[in-house]
Amino acid sequence: MFEIKIDDARYWKNCVDSIVSLVDEGSFVIAKEGISLKAMDPSGISMVSFSMPNKAFSKYDAEKQASVGLNLDNFSKILASARTGEQLLMKDASNKLQIEFIGEKSKRRYKLPMIDVKKDVEKEPKVEFESHVTVKSDAFKEILKDANLLSTYIGFRTAKESFMVVAKGDAGELEEEHMNEADMIKKLDVSKPSSATFNLEYLERIVSACPSNSPIEMSLKSDEPIMVNYKIGDAQVAYFLAPYMES
Repeated sequence: MFEIKIDDARYWKNCVDSIVSLVDEGSFVIAKEGISLKAMDPSGISMVSFSMPNKAFSKYDAEKQASVGLNLDNFSKILASARTGEQLLMKDASNKLQIEFIGEKSKRRYKLPMIDVKKDVEKEPKVEFESHVTVKSDAFKEILKDANLLSTYIGFRTAKESFMVVAKGDAGELEEEHMNEADMIKKLDVSKPSSATFNLEYLERIVSACPSNSPIEMSLKSDEPIMVNYKIGDAQVAYFLAPYMES
C-alpha cells in the first residue's frame, strides 16, 4: 500500500517526460527512501535510470516496497491534463494506479492498470570514464540542432582544454570547438582525451526534458557508452547510450 502526494502536478509530468522520451513502459519502484525506475529502450541501445527522494513529495506513505509497472505513454498523456496549481495524489487501488488531480475546488480521478513489464533491466554499464564535461542545457540543445542539419550522428572529442563536436553527412560537415570555461562549458575534466560517436536522435530525446536552468553532465570514454546526467528539481536522471561504430 502506498499513497504519495506532490504539490505541483506539472512538475511530476516533467519528471515522467524524462523517462517516456526513451521508453514506453517501465516499473517504478516505490521504496521507503523514494521512487526509482530503470528501463531500456526497445532497441536496446539506451537506458534510463531515474530517482526521486521522498523529501520531494508533500506526502509519502509507503508501507513496504512496491513495484508499479505502467504504460508510460498513457501515464504521460494523463499527466498532461494537469492544470496550473493542481496537486497530484497517487495510490494503489486493486492492481491499478489511482491518479487524482486536486484543485482548489475540484478533483479529477483516473485509474491506470498496472502491467507486468516484460524485461528486467540489467545493471548500469561499468565504464571507467576518461572525460567529464558539464554544459549549459540550452546551449547544448542548440548544438544538437546544428548537427541535425547535416547528419544523423554526432561525434564528441575531448582534449585537456577543449570539447569538440563533429557531424558529417552527405549534406556537409560541422566542426564546433568550445574551450574550457567558455560560455557553454561549465566544467571540463579530462584525464585522457576521448572520442566517440552517437545516434543524434537518441541524444536529442535524452536531453529534451532537461530544464533550462539545469546543467547537463556528460561522461565519456573512447568508443564506450556515454553517460548523461541532469536534475529536474530534486529528481536525478541518468542515461546511457551505446556508441555508433562504423561497420
